[in-house]
Amino acid sequence: MTSVTLKNIVEAPAVADIRESAHRIWLAGLGALAKTQEEGEKLFQALVKEGEQVEKRAKDTAAARVEEAKGKVVELQGKTNAQFDRLEELFQERVARVLHRLGAPTQEDIQGLAQRVERLNESVLALKK
Repeated sequence: MTSVTLKNIVEAPAVADIRESAHRIWLAGLGALAKTQEEGEKLFQALVKEGEQVEKRAKDTAAARVEEAKGKVVELQGKTNAQFDRLEELFQERVARVLHRLGAPTQEDIQGLAQRVERLNESVLALKK
């Protein structure tokens, strides 16, 4: 009878095949890990690049919106100034009408009187000579 020893079991062809398979599985795992690390770095770099492009587009869009808003603000300022100018004009017209009703002289009346006084002064000076 043959005696079965640990040495015989360990050196048996089936065990050697199992050992070889286990070693190949181990190597495949190491290869998968290395490949994952390599591909992971490439993927990471690609994602960073894509993120930079998205950020640039977002900044460009935001800048365009800001410029558009500035244009609208300038437009509104112009309209507001025009409205204030018109309001001031209406106010002056109404004040002038009220003063006219009260009998207060207008700017034209005062200028006419100033011209008449000037002519009278000239006449008086001419008579004195």
